[in-house]
Amino acid sequence: MFKIRSWFITGILVLTPIILTVYVAWAFITFVDNLVVPIVPIYYRPSNYLPFSIPGLGLIIVFTFTTLVGSLATGLFGRTLIRIWENILNRMPVVRSVYSAIKQILETVMAAQSDAFRQAVLVQYPRKDIWAIGFVTGSTKGEVGKYVSEKMINVFMPTTPNPTSGFLLFFPEKDLIYLKMSVEDALKLVVSGGMVIPKNK
Repeated sequence: MFKIRSWFITGILVLTPIILTVYVAWAFITFVDNLVVPIVPIYYRPSNYLPFSIPGLGLIIVFTFTTLVGSLATGLFGRTLIRIWENILNRMPVVRSVYSAIKQILETVMAAQSDAFRQAVLVQYPRKDIWAIGFVTGSTKGEVGKYVSEKMINVFMPTTPNPTSGFLLFFPEKDLIYLKMSVEDALKLVVSGGMVIPKNK
């Protein structure tokens, strides 16, 4: 009886992540399809020529469109259009603040040269002898960096189980312990509340 109970619990641990992953992926694909496919003219939809629908068609359209926009934006004509668009947005009081903030965040995270969210660190927080995992987002610069004499590092401290919220803290570099685990493993540790422990490297 004990073995059956143990096998059942093991089965739950194996199947639950798989089922949830498939469910979330399918829900996302369906959401994008329902959002994008109705925009496509009827005579261009594959469902008019095939006896079945194509799941993920919306994702394919979004990927293709985004890639084309990126290709256009790298050229002279595309950069000119972007400058005109940004000049228009910069004249809108509320919109310009939102656009500027989102653009800066995306550029920081997506830039190949950026060290944002590429290193997990161990820090003493919220007081000495209590440790927490944070993520390095860069060196402290600008006005904040001007008021400190030693080298400071920007550290994002995520909350559990929702790592998208948290705190921005400035630590002296000497107070950081750089972890060998990947950012993905550190995020799993945070999201799971310490239940998913990465293997030592």
